Amino acid sequence: MIQESEIFIQLFIALFLGALIGTEREYKKKSAGIKTHALVSLGAALFIVIGFYSFYGANGLQVSFDPSRVIAAVVVGVGFIGGGLILKRDHEVEGLTTAAGLWIAAAVGAAVGLKLYFPAIFTVLLTLFVFHAISFFQNKFIRER
Repeated sequence: MIQESEIFIQLFIALFLGALIGTEREYKKKSAGIKTHALVSLGAALFIVIGFYSFYGANGLQVSFDPSRVIAAVVVGVGFIGGGLILKRDHEVEGLTTAAGLWIAAAVGAAVGLKLYFPAIFTVLLTLFVFHAISFFQNKFIRER
């Protein structure tokens, strides 16, 4: 039986976690910020939920569900979006970190859609660590040389 209130909570969590990832990109004034990351995470979660419940509730039949097929489709779709963010100017490549952030946001949304809340939250924390702490380390010790 579909518990719509639980689905609403899942979608909100996915949206919130995706928005957290997007805060750093927004702060650095990148093309994909809070809204984009939040929507990618939300969309990934919704695709997982739709896939799961469409197999569960169809005419009262219980059919096996292979989430890997839905996840693969989400990865391809986000890869398409991410590819559009990557630009080469002169000898510099821009947009890779933002594209990677969108890829992570989709994975977080998929995890929330599968009710893997703690791995999703931990992934967001690790992502924020990479965005902030590693950027600080890079700027302080590597790029100065």
